[in-house]
Amino acid sequence: MSARDVATVGIGGPVGSGKTALIEALVPHLTDHDLGLIANDILTREDADRLQSRFAGEIPEDLIAGVETGACPHTGIREDPSMNLDQIAQFLDAHPDLDLVLVESGGDNLAATFNPELADYSLYVISVAEGGDIPRKRGPGVVDCDLLVINKTDLAEHVDVDLDAMVADARAVRDGPVLTTNARTGEGVARVAEQFTRGVLLA
Repeated sequence: MSARDVATVGIGGPVGSGKTALIEALVPHLTDHDLGLIANDILTREDADRLQSRFAGEIPEDLIAGVETGACPHTGIREDPSMNLDQIAQFLDAHPDLDLVLVESGGDNLAATFNPELADYSLYVISVAEGGDIPRKRGPGVVDCDLLVINKTDLAEHVDVDLDAMVADARAVRDGPVLTTNARTGEGVARVAEQFTRGVLLA
C-alpha cells in the first residue's frame, strides 16, 4: 500500500493559531475512523509528543508521529512532501485499515499551502488574536485552502476584533467555506469535522 491509499487532511496555519488544540478537539468527532496524526516542525517533535500524551490509550502510539523538516515547515508539506508521505506509508504498513490521516504544519499567512500529492483536503487555521485584518491580506493559505477556520473566537472582544467583520472579509476573498471555532471549549469543532469528512471520505 502507498501513502495515497488513505485519505489525508492537511491542517496548516501560523504558529499559535491553535492547530494542535483543534486536532485535540477534532479527534473525539472522528471515532468512526482509524486515524493517524502527523505533526511537522523544524527541529522538535513537541506537538507530536503532546498529541501522544493526550491520546495515549485511544490512538496507537505508532500512529502519532513527528516530522522534523530541518527547514521551514512549508518545505515538508509543499515543495517536497516525501518525508510526510513516507511517514504515512509507515503507518499503513503497520495499520492497513487506516482510513484517515491528519497532517499538521505551521507556517506564515502567505505560503503555508499543502502539495496535492500529500493532502486530499486542506484546512487553514487563523485566530482572532493575530488580528482581524488577516483575511484581507489574501495569503494563499487563506484563499486557496478547502476550509478556512477562524479560531479563538472567545478572544475577539479582548483583542478589539470584530468577529462578524472578520468572517465577512474572509468570505469576500475566497470561494470556499469559512467556519469559526473555539477549540479550547469545542465550540464549532463538530462542524469542522463534518465539513472535511464529507469533503474527503464521502466525495
